[in-house]
Amino acid sequence: MKWPKVFDNGSAAHLFRKKGEGSVKPLRREEYDRNYRMSLREWLIHHQKEIVFESVTWMGMKIWKNPLDAWIYQEILYEVQPDVIVEIGSQYGGSTKYFADLLDLMGHGMVISVDPHREEYDLVHERVIALTGSSSDRDVLTHVEEYCKGKKVFVIQDGDHSKAQVLEDLENYSPVVSVGSYFIVEDGIVDLFHSEDGLGFREDQPGPLAAVEEFLEHHPEFMVDMSRERYILTYNPKGFLKRVSL
Repeated sequence: MKWPKVFDNGSAAHLFRKKGEGSVKPLRREEYDRNYRMSLREWLIHHQKEIVFESVTWMGMKIWKNPLDAWIYQEILYEVQPDVIVEIGSQYGGSTKYFADLLDLMGHGMVISVDPHREEYDLVHERVIALTGSSSDRDVLTHVEEYCKGKKVFVIQDGDHSKAQVLEDLENYSPVVSVGSYFIVEDGIVDLFHSEDGLGFREDQPGPLAAVEEFLEHHPEFMVDMSRERYILTYNPKGFLKRVSL
């Protein structure tokens, strides 16, 4: 869509006249007015309660992602061109397929899916290696480290969201992340909401955002890339961690 130039010698000025200057009033439709009255916070709660678990899909598979974050992922992946994506937490396999399909489009790379449960996981893809086990299992870590050795690696933590587990995964998997690549920690949004909102942990249980902030205190080789939160409606506050040095 080509938008009219606002300051093109007044040629489109009739579209931007103030009320009372002969401008055409915008159409009013109650269903849209109601939606547009939502605050960002209300939209996030609505998305969590009504949309993400049932209505967000990738090529027919459930993918528990905020679509705006998914868009940011493809931008980062194209820029980084990783050899390996390590995905901690895969559930149904929708996000795993999303990443593998993006790598198909780029013609390069593999996904290592790490998850302790495969009852609901339903994906077979030539670019995916499925490791079944906890992200903390020594055997799983050894396999990931061996496969990632000498490769450009990108990591996503979308498994257990408790602060303790996220922090453990950050410590265990951050060494394989390449300089210039990213460790993305998902769902830190749960730390910014109350449990009764339907989008937060219990107040006595910190989550991913708290883990990220503690991790960064001791790891100057990573920085928060705030440009990846430019759409504001992200599930991953301070979660786009870029490795800037060894």
